[in-house]
Amino acid sequence: MKELEGTVNNIIYRSDETGYTVFELTVSGTDKPVTCVGGFSYIAEGECLRIKGRDKHHPVYGDQIEVFSYEDIEPNDAASMERYLASGIIKGVGLKLANRIVKAFGDDTFRVIEEEPEALVDIKGISAKLARAISESFEEKRGIRDLMIFLQKYGISNSLALKIHKEYGSGAKKKILENPYCLAQDIQGVGFKTADALAMNIGISKDCDHRIRAGLLYELTMAEGAGHTYLPADMLVAGVCGLLDVDETAAQRALDVLTVEGQVIVKSPGIGEDYESEPVKVYRAPFYYMELGVARMLLDLDSMDQYGGEITEAELRNMNMGEDVELDDLQKKAVREAYKHGVFVLTGGPGTGKTTTIRAMISYFEKKGLTILIAAPTGRAAKRITETTGYEALTIHRLLGCQGVPDDPASGRRGRFTFEKNEDEPLEADAVIIDEMSMVDLPLMHALLKAVCQGTRLILVGDANQLPSVGPGNVLKDILASHRFNAVCLTRIFRQAMESDIIVGAHMINRGEVPKLDNNSKDFFMMERTSAPDIRGVIANLVGGRLARYVEGDVFDVQVLTPMKKGELGTISLNSLLQQFLNPPEEGRKQMEYRDTVFREGDKVMQTKNDYHLEWEIRERGFVKSTGSGIYNGDMGRIRQINTFSQHMVIEFDDNRFVDYPFSQLDELELAYAVTIHKSQGSEYPAIVLPLLTGPMQLFNRNILYTAVTRAKKCVVIVGSRQTVSAMIHNENEQKRYSGLTKCIVEMSMH
Repeated sequence: MKELEGTVNNIIYRSDETGYTVFELTVSGTDKPVTCVGGFSYIAEGECLRIKGRDKHHPVYGDQIEVFSYEDIEPNDAASMERYLASGIIKGVGLKLANRIVKAFGDDTFRVIEEEPEALVDIKGISAKLARAISESFEEKRGIRDLMIFLQKYGISNSLALKIHKEYGSGAKKKILENPYCLAQDIQGVGFKTADALAMNIGISKDCDHRIRAGLLYELTMAEGAGHTYLPADMLVAGVCGLLDVDETAAQRALDVLTVEGQVIVKSPGIGEDYESEPVKVYRAPFYYMELGVARMLLDLDSMDQYGGEITEAELRNMNMGEDVELDDLQKKAVREAYKHGVFVLTGGPGTGKTTTIRAMISYFEKKGLTILIAAPTGRAAKRITETTGYEALTIHRLLGCQGVPDDPASGRRGRFTFEKNEDEPLEADAVIIDEMSMVDLPLMHALLKAVCQGTRLILVGDANQLPSVGPGNVLKDILASHRFNAVCLTRIFRQAMESDIIVGAHMINRGEVPKLDNNSKDFFMMERTSAPDIRGVIANLVGGRLARYVEGDVFDVQVLTPMKKGELGTISLNSLLQQFLNPPEEGRKQMEYRDTVFREGDKVMQTKNDYHLEWEIRERGFVKSTGSGIYNGDMGRIRQINTFSQHMVIEFDDNRFVDYPFSQLDELELAYAVTIHKSQGSEYPAIVLPLLTGPMQLFNRNILYTAVTRAKKCVVIVGSRQTVSAMIHNENEQKRYSGLTKCIVEMSMH
């Protein structure tokens, strides 16, 4: 490790996305500049830096210093001051003017600019207006430097300090000292815990009102991340008291303030309701109004007595469904109800004919001259329904015309997104069919309903026994639980499906029965192992080619699903194992280490959050066929190229969508040789391997196992303990979700 001081005299390359910079540093007492590389929040030519780094040799670009940390230092001699001013960092000052200023004031230059800017007017070419501008620009740069130095003491990086200054300007330090918790609300990259640690370090009292209010909002936000739309008030208050080590009175007082400010909504039980069975609910305001909006819009859509007339038996027989297709009574009822009503819900497990029923609806609607739109929450689910119905399906985001506004790394402002389709520009269709409804969360349902106008039939299709959405809400189950909308649940397993032990086994699991695991099946196997190391060895062997050959695919057609992220059989550990086994380091195969993960060319990866502004292009034979934007939570792809110099990688997602992916967004990616069962929703894989040994009860239940098994098209292999499989099937305790949509629908329907 070496430490150097010098002046930045030439910036060779800079990525505004990542801050990665290559520059030349002129070190005091030397003639030849040294090349430095590293991540920098912002530097300009002329700035003086103190850096710490190590020597490295790049095979193309030669000797460099890899910088690990740096700090700005103020020039302290006339020559350095002139270089600083001449760099263009100060508005209105160029090379010649910098020379004249320093010639006039020498080593006293910076003091004059800061304290006596009017003295600059005596220099040729500087007006009173320019003198003020020079002083203000100088002060702004000084403010950034001072803020960085102030925040560095508390572990805040220079890049975050720059974002904070962009947001708050010269008053940043004062604002932070008054209320550091504002950072968690305003600055991307600063969460509550970072703001709280800063607050404690600068001496904010632990029972400060700002702190407790921020803690309450943090608890509600974390609850939304776990799928809840509200928390019971006593649970929220107890959680905050434990988190912040404050008393209940202070927490309740802070909650009252947030209620008065309108940031949270507190909903008490109605007249005659029991407080024990119906708790006081606390919502962040947006989610309260979203639940009300979804309930109101669903009821409004369904308010007409009949959208269409009765369908005769002859009409159902004459639909163009193919010679081998005959609808059963429930399927016929579903087509009739979907045609007659504004809102209709179709549910059923695998093999019960949901897709055939959707095809029948499409066929009949088209005969009646109705226009139809079909969508699903994920690209994989949309692709599957397109293949099975022959009718083009889109993701819900594409259907609604999602328009993303990217995050601004320079200012720290969070990105946002809007939908082109809404109440002012609704979807033009007589019927909208949404598949895989169990995956649709409350915010997406709210956006969808805003774009569905009166007179349009809304048909919701899904499996109510699947896991709920990753996002907040329990939309499908809540709609069914309200009993206010027409619904049909398909129960018959059709003959072709009965030939699949995967489908038969899934239905047995759903009924609480343990399927036969005697390995006499052609597609449902159990490999009993009693230790995690043994299970890991079997997984590597299966995924490494044996199972791929069995399903006539390649190793990337075999997907490991696990209930957990942590532990020897969690996704983190298994991904490391499988990456080493399937895509080991190799000369010429580039890689990038980010936090605790190594990303390597050829790796299988998954997007972990919705990113509405990532641009993609579909390529064929080297040409761009089409372009678009939006990569969504659960999308999977392969890393095709890593460029460590320009700090980006090229990822090929499903459907040949290529994305130029900056390193700054690697926190949106994870390896995907193994994924959690929750993340696998809406996807199907030729073969799945399911390691099951031990784990928490809330993750080892019937719902989890059922969802995992139904992800496989050709083959399921459970590796682990028979006792664990049996225990999961008999464990009906799903993780409770706090969601008020059912009650909203019921209450509104009574008025």
